[in-house]
Amino acid sequence: MSSNQSSPPSTQSGNPRILIVAGERSGDIFGAGLARALVARLPGAEFFGCGGDAMRQAGVNTVVDAHTIAIAGITEVVKGIPRVYRAFHQLLEEVDHRHAQLAILIDFPDFNLRLAKRLKKRRIPVVYFVSPQVWAWRKGRVQKLKKRISKMIVIFDFEEEIYKNAGVPVEYVGHPLIDMVRPHQAREEFFAKVGLDSSVQTIALLPGSRQSEVSANLPVMLKAATRLTVRRKLQFVLAIAPTIDPHWLETTLLECYVGRATVRTAVHATYDALQHAEVTVVASGTATLEAALRERPMVVVYRVSALTWLVGKILVNVPYYSMVNILAGRELVPELMQGNFNPVNLATQVEYLLDHPEARQEMIKGYQAVKKRMGNGGALERAAEGIVAVLASSVAAG
Repeated sequence: MSSNQSSPPSTQSGNPRILIVAGERSGDIFGAGLARALVARLPGAEFFGCGGDAMRQAGVNTVVDAHTIAIAGITEVVKGIPRVYRAFHQLLEEVDHRHAQLAILIDFPDFNLRLAKRLKKRRIPVVYFVSPQVWAWRKGRVQKLKKRISKMIVIFDFEEEIYKNAGVPVEYVGHPLIDMVRPHQAREEFFAKVGLDSSVQTIALLPGSRQSEVSANLPVMLKAATRLTVRRKLQFVLAIAPTIDPHWLETTLLECYVGRATVRTAVHATYDALQHAEVTVVASGTATLEAALRERPMVVVYRVSALTWLVGKILVNVPYYSMVNILAGRELVPELMQGNFNPVNLATQVEYLLDHPEARQEMIKGYQAVKKRMGNGGALERAAEGIVAVLASSVAAG
């Protein structure tokens, strides 16, 4: 163990048993990285909870699969209430059965805030990793977090002051993506693998990590691809998250036939798709930061149900929707949301970036400032240190 790591706490009942809960793809990836960093500091620790393939590969016993509770939008949540309810109580049963000594809750606030309340009643210390967007909406959640958690670990610099002012123990560690967003294949190798021509201009399409997101975003992307292909020689690579069912995707693609457009799918290759595309079309979310880290010119898009959009317009108070623009403090990348996200507008924005190298360069220059605000790497290692300290303090207090 290196000298800058905390000494592992001992427990009267043997190895520490730690609950980790992530409800989305990005949280699953961060949870996996945290689990690995914690194993190095807590040999023999047992990890269980809610996650996906990444956390399972890191040795976490996912008693609940995150895919079953990953829901976006108000109307979508209503439909998913029964399975979310079952997952919630299944996790609590496991917490009681295993006598968990610590909980790590990653983002996913609607679920995790309620879980934190139940864990607090059980006197289980809770570390919350990746803050809910309290600066954008439902600011009252800060007070709920103050009552229910032992520590908040944030990944954006401006979030630290929010929690300090509210009296919540907080630590800023930087963004984990700094260490993660790396391509694995050279251009020729990647294009050969997905069946595309490396000499042709390529547009990467990233429609989201949830099936509901892909259903809403992909058809418009494909219609825009058809329009673009009529006017110029282009090809498209559809970067699909492993959370998307391949059979469902195949059916969806057949239903959204794109005529002359050449579209190929790439799974487990998002960073390669970003690296080797001239322009990217990205669903608003974590993927926008991934594209910025790879310095790819992008158009940010998103669509939800009409009811979800209406409620969101009332409740959400931010000047921009994408995290890239929020960190940049200006409209660095174009955003096409809801009604503005249509094939004509999208094709126009993509063509503008293709035809104006100065616009692409200005965007790339802006990404440099965004990167600086995301930290210098090592975020998960620092987060693991903070988590071990909370566990040690809890054990010492009995």
